[in-house]
Amino acid sequence: MTAGQKNVARVGGNGPSLTREQFMEAFHEMLLIRRFEEKAGQLYGMGLIGGFCHLYIGQEAVVVGIQMTLKDGDKLITSYRDHGQMLAAGMTPRGVMAELTGRATGYSRGKGGSMHMFSREKNFYGGHGIVGAQVALGIGLAFANKYRGTDEVSVAYFGDGAVNQGQVYESFNLAALHKLPCLFVIENNLYGMGTSVERASASHELWRNGEPWGIPGRRVDGMDVAAVHEAAAEAVAHCRAGKGPYLLEMMTYRYRGHSMSDPAKYRKREEVEEVRKTRDPIEHVRHILLDAGVSEDSLRKIEDDIKATVNDAAEFAQSSPEPDPAELYTNVLLEA
Repeated sequence: MTAGQKNVARVGGNGPSLTREQFMEAFHEMLLIRRFEEKAGQLYGMGLIGGFCHLYIGQEAVVVGIQMTLKDGDKLITSYRDHGQMLAAGMTPRGVMAELTGRATGYSRGKGGSMHMFSREKNFYGGHGIVGAQVALGIGLAFANKYRGTDEVSVAYFGDGAVNQGQVYESFNLAALHKLPCLFVIENNLYGMGTSVERASASHELWRNGEPWGIPGRRVDGMDVAAVHEAAAEAVAHCRAGKGPYLLEMMTYRYRGHSMSDPAKYRKREEVEEVRKTRDPIEHVRHILLDAGVSEDSLRKIEDDIKATVNDAAEFAQSSPEPDPAELYTNVLLEA
């Protein structure tokens, strides 16, 4: 366990937790993300997914816990480690996998791939490959919410590797200045590309990085879906009430390399195995459900259904047609 993990504040340990039904929902959603990402890794290894592919394995509790606090109309934007956010937002495994494999049935008609797919229907605004750029777009979405007079919020996800980008602090300033309903979520998985956050950031309490602009923040155990849910509920309520932005630092961990092309030799195998063994978010919820009286057979049924869903998505993607060459010229330029 690293120093960053040792300093995680346990949120919600003595406070309200999720109901059994909510834990069941969380278990389903986290397991779907995990199995989907594992399948995506397999397809990448087979050469069926081109370009970059950043897997979300290990970080599932963050997006699931936050998504459970949101409502229809809330906006989402994130970086390139985005498949988990897509699935949690309700985008279909078929559509996401088809886009990953560059097929015409994908969300961006096969032109966006892993890092650049969108769904207006689900209020998911990407998937962005430029580090930190999505944060500025996220406050734009929040500005639109405020301008229209709604109580909808914008959630902008970014990682510890992006946290010191200049546009992030410009976004903090504007969001605070105009009291924009934007929830900033730092997914601190301790490594940006191949560099430890402790070597890359002079600030070792990233949740406090918004303090110069008066943005309240909180550090959360991002491997505990109930802790994430509780902190996110407080933050979202703050934004909905017109009090301006909020910053959450989610202490989480990715089990795989930065991307599929990263062998992750910058950390010891024992470190990864310790997190898997002691802090895995899905196993944590599994034990909670078993202790609450849910049967092994019920959980196994969920696992079997998810396996079938993910296999169906992979088969659908592989059997879908590639985009027509004429698609190169669509949705590129709007003449107004």
